[in-house]
Amino acid sequence: MSFPYLGETDEVNETTRKEANGSFITLPCGVTHYELQGPENSSTVTLVHGFSVPYFIFDSTFEFLVKAGFRVLRYDLLGRGFSDRPNVDYNIHLFTQQLKDLLDALGIKSTNLLGLSMGGPITAAFIRQYPGYVDKHVLIAPAGAERVALSLLLEAVKMPVLGELALGLFGSGNMVKNIASDLYDPKSVEHFQEQYKIQMQYKGFKRAILSTMRSDMLESFLETYVEVGKLKKTSLLIWGKNDRTVPFENSNLILKAIPHTELLFIENCGHIPHYEKPEVFNPILLEFLSK
Repeated sequence: MSFPYLGETDEVNETTRKEANGSFITLPCGVTHYELQGPENSSTVTLVHGFSVPYFIFDSTFEFLVKAGFRVLRYDLLGRGFSDRPNVDYNIHLFTQQLKDLLDALGIKSTNLLGLSMGGPITAAFIRQYPGYVDKHVLIAPAGAERVALSLLLEAVKMPVLGELALGLFGSGNMVKNIASDLYDPKSVEHFQEQYKIQMQYKGFKRAILSTMRSDMLESFLETYVEVGKLKKTSLLIWGKNDRTVPFENSNLILKAIPHTELLFIENCGHIPHYEKPEVFNPILLEFLSK
């Protein structure tokens, strides 16, 4: 019997998915929520989000790239948004396989790949395993340069039984509160939190988050970045200078691992610069992709 996580009252199914934008596709790992727009003969950009915030995090980036003439794909990682929440280990193998299966199902054999936060290790692991699929690589404040520092409470959550109790009974408010730290400007927090909370009503979300933590997705992936560096893909690293989630100083480790990477940072900006400062971020991204 599944643990009764408070606040998770609805199932992700055909009925609830009718309320969502985008499309759905059944993959071997489960139904994946995605959106694909832009001319089929254009250069493709695939956007991979991070630990818990689903694909709405790319709203402005997606719209901007489509208007710029790219074919753009974004999707919800399993356990997030409107994608399935299978009762499996949410590890790097699951997430890379989901990406591979999605690209294959959509007939995409070549793409520029952008990874945000935990999407950094996912895209890096994908490139390491399937280098022929990827042209250029963009990393936004990537996790995995070193182990993500967790509070004592979150460390305790990783423990069996205690984690289910803590996250199930008291986790909702803390999760919504904690994502505010991704932003530098407090004016953006309320709208961000309201969008985030939508996925939390569906059963399996907290179980997926807990499994992701227990499956080492917040540990170091520096070896993977080093292997990607050897492939010498054209790479761009963008970071908010005031990032409190994954410190800007970690950029030094990424640059050592992938030495040919171009680094650009954005002042007065937190963990999600593309969301918080699109007027600065979008021209940078467009110039890189258009070279």
